[in-house]
Amino acid sequence: MRIYNTLSAQKEEFQPQSDEVKIYVCGVTPYDESHLGHAMNAVIFDTIRRYLIFRGYKVKYVQNITDIEDKIIDRADKLGIAPRELAEKYTQRYFEDMAALNVLHPDIAPCATEEIPKMLEVISGLVEKRHAYPANGSVYFRVRSMSDYGKLSKRTLDSMMAGARIEPSEEKEHPMDFALWKAAKPGEPTWDSPWGKGRPGWHIECSAMSLKYLGETIDIHGGGQDLIFPHHENEIAQSECFTGKKPFARYWMHNGLFQLGEEKMSKSLGNMVSIKQVLAKHSADGFRLFILGSHYRNPLTLSEEAIKAAERGMERLTQALGSEFIQSKVTAEKLDTQSFQQRFIDVMDDDFNTPQALAVLFELARQINQGRDNNYDVTEYQNTLRTLAGVLGLTLKEPKLIAIDTNQLLEVGVLVGQSNVAESRKEAIQRAIERIRSAAEGSFELTEVQGLINLLKGVRETARKKRDFDLADRIRRGLDSAGVTLEDGPQGTTWKWKR
Repeated sequence: MRIYNTLSAQKEEFQPQSDEVKIYVCGVTPYDESHLGHAMNAVIFDTIRRYLIFRGYKVKYVQNITDIEDKIIDRADKLGIAPRELAEKYTQRYFEDMAALNVLHPDIAPCATEEIPKMLEVISGLVEKRHAYPANGSVYFRVRSMSDYGKLSKRTLDSMMAGARIEPSEEKEHPMDFALWKAAKPGEPTWDSPWGKGRPGWHIECSAMSLKYLGETIDIHGGGQDLIFPHHENEIAQSECFTGKKPFARYWMHNGLFQLGEEKMSKSLGNMVSIKQVLAKHSADGFRLFILGSHYRNPLTLSEEAIKAAERGMERLTQALGSEFIQSKVTAEKLDTQSFQQRFIDVMDDDFNTPQALAVLFELARQINQGRDNNYDVTEYQNTLRTLAGVLGLTLKEPKLIAIDTNQLLEVGVLVGQSNVAESRKEAIQRAIERIRSAAEGSFELTEVQGLINLLKGVRETARKKRDFDLADRIRRGLDSAGVTLEDGPQGTTWKWKR
């Protein structure tokens, strides 16, 4: 297995310290709804975690919650509530969003406010070793005390300062020195410390939590590319100076950023899209596939067309597990599922190449469909597809109906059930067919019309039993024109989208 290491700027053979892989991933600052950038990061590292488990490793996965920070304090002040109340509210919502995306919960999810003692221990150690200094109740890290400061971002102190917005401070020895502890300000939450009341700086919490829960050297440290500098650079400085230059992390992994068009998605730009907004329109499986369809180190641009394409892809995979596919009784020569699993492993071992892994799944689904056409027993293929999809966090469950169609379902259901209102019945069916056609053409979400398709399929089955073949044929022709194929078999009628 080879992983791209940001520190060395190349792929390296993955050699963890033991059979338990220690992973630390930077978490959220909970002051608003979780957005698609959070989803991208979570899905990527969740997939990496799942794959390592699949490959036989034990994984200890730690992700922090920054529940005290300037943004939380400012937002809480504007809302007139306590910072803790705001942070707890959006922390809960974040984990609800993660569960909806089928992201595994971290083994440990420490909150910054619960880890102050460990932070004070690390800060005190840095002061004793002269890597940090107190100033007017605050404590700053002395960047010039570390000879290789900047090694992760490949920047020198001079290049860091060039063009940077650095506020002048008489407290700092050097403009790039950063706060480990911030002196108390009126109205802010504070804790006692050897230097007076105050609160921790942003960077120190991750060093303290990682040291406490994972030890002095971890295997993988993850986060978005926007955290390389200054956050991860400063984590390295704090941790390695505290431990006596022991490597903080063996592999630094950074995912690309979510974009809207050419712009990075950001609250400051006012162009945030929340996870809840996307999951109100799309399935979690479809959205995961959309994220994993791009390599994790590449930027990802939000596109309604791309998400819809991912939804259609998910339908292909889900339909390959449909009940009609496991009714075949004929067994041909031994189906080679091992070759698919090995191809999956080969591409995932190459820096977690999820686009190629998905290509293996789609090829496997195609083999299942061909096996069904030849009346082969494809159960083993289906089990392999289900297993490999699970490694990517895909459930392959049928999407739930969306409430937007409730009224139309009732309308169509009533009208098609009234045989004495022939014209109204035809009109209702035609309106349903047109909506299904619009969905297939991308005007609506495919999941919005599944209820209509199933309803019309049921009406057709009832019509056939009543020997009303004119109505049954009308529905079949209409669905066919809308891109939906009905297949009659001994187990009943099934449907699928034409490809």
